Amino acid sequence: MPTQASFLSHKAWVAAVVSTLIGAVLVAVAIAWPRATGTDVFIFWPPLKARWSPGFTPTLVLPVLVALTGLLCWRRMTSALKWGPFLAAVFAGSWLWTAALGHVGGSETISKVFARPSEYFVDAKEVPSISGFLSGFIERVPLDAKDHWPIHIAGHPPGATLFFILLDRLGITDPYTAGIIVLTLGCTGVIAVLLTVRTLGSEKYARRAAPWLVAAPSAIWMGVSADAMFSATAAWGLALLALASTAVRRSRLIAFGLPAGLLLGLCVYFSYGLVLLGCLAIAVIWLGGRWESLLWALGGALLVAAAFTLAGFRWWEGFPVLVTRYYDGIQSKRQYAYWVWANLGAWTFTSGLAVWAAFPRGIAEAWRRSDRSRHVVAVLGCAGLFTILLATLSSMSKAEVERIWLPFTIWVLLLPSLLPLRWHRPLLATQMASAIAIEYFLITQW
Repeated sequence: MPTQASFLSHKAWVAAVVSTLIGAVLVAVAIAWPRATGTDVFIFWPPLKARWSPGFTPTLVLPVLVALTGLLCWRRMTSALKWGPFLAAVFAGSWLWTAALGHVGGSETISKVFARPSEYFVDAKEVPSISGFLSGFIERVPLDAKDHWPIHIAGHPPGATLFFILLDRLGITDPYTAGIIVLTLGCTGVIAVLLTVRTLGSEKYARRAAPWLVAAPSAIWMGVSADAMFSATAAWGLALLALASTAVRRSRLIAFGLPAGLLLGLCVYFSYGLVLLGCLAIAVIWLGGRWESLLWALGGALLVAAAFTLAGFRWWEGFPVLVTRYYDGIQSKRQYAYWVWANLGAWTFTSGLAVWAAFPRGIAEAWRRSDRSRHVVAVLGCAGLFTILLATLSSMSKAEVERIWLPFTIWVLLLPSLLPLRWHRPLLATQMASAIAIEYFLITQW
């Protein structure tokens, strides 16, 4: 006769399978719908900005070797490590996996991305004056403006381009070097997420979550997109906010809360859509329990806003101009009725179906508070998912979310750590196999 525990285990397994099937069907329909209906959704290979080009290259062996090494050795290599060396191993694993995927097409893959005329790095070299760049930024956003900005620069506040201007001022003029810098900074975001989980929950679940953050297919886009840098900046801002919201001493509250606000405020000047990080910030403070940290974080964010405003860029004036530019371009042709749900299909390529398998468990644990550490992981993961749902409903995310949502995706990747331990290795294998399959069958734009 089955026990109650076995019944609950079977029920959890069924819920995970059903959720995974829903994710798989969503991806299949998102791929098939434009082709079956003859609808042009204005992207190369819906729902991804990619091209179908199956083919083996010798460099595809790189991620295969990294994946096999991780699966066979990760638990043994890290189980005995203390926290500091463990984080170093996590960063190394993340960097190797991301770099291996980024070099499947050779080193020129990264160079080509950052050397495109539409990218920040190219125009950053042509900026003679930072003050002039900031004060005259908005007037060059409209599509009908003389010498208007290319789409990526126009589509973001000036902070994104300012980062690459600073790289240029430091003498970094090679696009490959700039790409490796962005890749490396992006990989530090994994460490920030683990520190957040440890601060609010426990080291046990931070360790358990680590391989899910490292092995996700999202590493494909983390290696070739400036959004990786946005993701890391946001993650470190939230990690500092976690330290502020759990601080006992007021001095520590201020010491962590103010820089948390500075980093999160900077994110809003990297990308307009990162204002949605407020959902994750509220979740972090709620879990930490000290709401006074919100005031110091807001203070830090306002300092960033004041600096940009005094330099000549007003965020609240730039956003409406961006919306007009957004719909003057290809976005006016991309149907909201398709992309509002197909975005989630595109995003699934980056998160992997293992995340879908974890949704039922994550949502259930977010409501329960029987285990503090599991509750923390669930709330952070669900907050990231909620942010993604808001983003797709906003109509300001239509395609290309595989890179745009990276700052939110890194938090949703926590959820599979809540699944039974015996599921972890096979599901991690599917995550890495998915990334390798994407690299084999597709040439991704980013």
